Amino acid sequence: MVFSSLTFLQCFLPLCLLAYFLVPQKWRNGTLFLFSLLFYAWGEPVYVVLMLFSTALDYTCGQMVERHRGQRGAKIALLVSVCVNLGLLGVFKYSNFLIGTVNSIFGTALPQPNLPLPIGISFYTFQTMSYTIDVYRQDAPAQRNMVSFGAYVTMFPQLVAGPIVRYKDVAAELIHRTNTASAFAAGARRFTVGLAKKVLLANSIGALWDAELAAQSAGTLTVVGGWLGIAAFGFQIYFDFSGYSDMAIGMGQMLGFHFQENFNYPYTAASVTEFWRRWHISLTTWFREYLYIPLGGSRKGTWRTVRNIFLVWFCTGFWHGASWNFILWGLHFFGWLMLEKYLLRDFLQKLPSWLRHFYTLVVVFVGWGVFAMEDLAGCAGYFKTCFGSGTLWSAADGYYLTAYGLTLLLLTVGSTRLPRKVWDRLPERTRDLLGPLLMTAGLVICTAYLVDGSYNPFLYFRF
Repeated sequence: MVFSSLTFLQCFLPLCLLAYFLVPQKWRNGTLFLFSLLFYAWGEPVYVVLMLFSTALDYTCGQMVERHRGQRGAKIALLVSVCVNLGLLGVFKYSNFLIGTVNSIFGTALPQPNLPLPIGISFYTFQTMSYTIDVYRQDAPAQRNMVSFGAYVTMFPQLVAGPIVRYKDVAAELIHRTNTASAFAAGARRFTVGLAKKVLLANSIGALWDAELAAQSAGTLTVVGGWLGIAAFGFQIYFDFSGYSDMAIGMGQMLGFHFQENFNYPYTAASVTEFWRRWHISLTTWFREYLYIPLGGSRKGTWRTVRNIFLVWFCTGFWHGASWNFILWGLHFFGWLMLEKYLLRDFLQKLPSWLRHFYTLVVVFVGWGVFAMEDLAGCAGYFKTCFGSGTLWSAADGYYLTAYGLTLLLLTVGSTRLPRKVWDRLPERTRDLLGPLLMTAGLVICTAYLVDGSYNPFLYFRF
């Protein structure tokens, strides 16, 4: 079940909210736990058992850490939690890739398990590990109520595609949270904005990316068409994923939780370093706190700093998928971050802001091309065309520019702060009148699009 589906919008979410607010506050974690399990079971009924196992394991490990604080038992419990969680992730997400790589290198014929990938396993595995680590570091107390802990692990608003919620950020709200009409209304508005970003913008431009991939397969891709396709995918993944994050944060707010912001206008960045402070903030924060800093961060000299950053970006790429293109995507950004850190920083500061911004977008969007195409040979051919080996222009490009020109303009403006600035400058009375009207119109139009259309992917579900 995805958020941008009629089943979710018209059945699951209203029933969940109704049940959540009808029961006494002390039962709300249990209600959330049950509805979250139902949400997950809708698409992955078998793997609910896996999620419950992970929940029970980390709950037990957290209790053991607290019980044996300062003793060897606490460290053993932490290691068990980390190793089992990474082991599950490795078996279900990476076993085919690793066995296939061994077979191709050594000419063996080891059987591959071909296990279906549990939805959202990359997200909820990192969340459950953060719980045990936070308890071990004494950043948060162990959760004594298993139902409340289960509600944290399985919480459906951010279960399958984030943002990654660290336990210490919601530990207090799992015990007590305040639900107000104003917070619920703000969450509903945030949810509607995210739904519109996903359905009206991401889905619309995704069709252009598919068309350019088809042109690549047919041998008719041009230079202009190649860059149009990459721009389309870059906008699609941003409005798809940031839209999902907006919906998750909005639903969390309706339920009384406050999740970390996951995006901060990343396409306005003036360097690759700045871009990664603004994109998928919860993931970069997780890797910084639970991998980079424990490895020593930048405190132990240049060589170890480079090594640590390399490991973070290798893991970031590999976290996204069991394929070489994701590893190359991570190393692509590692390389540019190192160049900016040690060679380009002073040079970039001397450039005009528009040129720094243009440079950043080229690096980022080239990275998206690598990210999008798992077939490395096809990816190389695509970029070969983009950088001049093919025909410059075709009639199809003129058609796509005409058909998608307005959408691309809206996406460009929508990825900047301009809409927010315009809204904030409106008189408060005008905002109070327009807000409900725009929210209602957004829900009606999105519903109409969902009824009429069949193209409705969520790109980050596969991670």
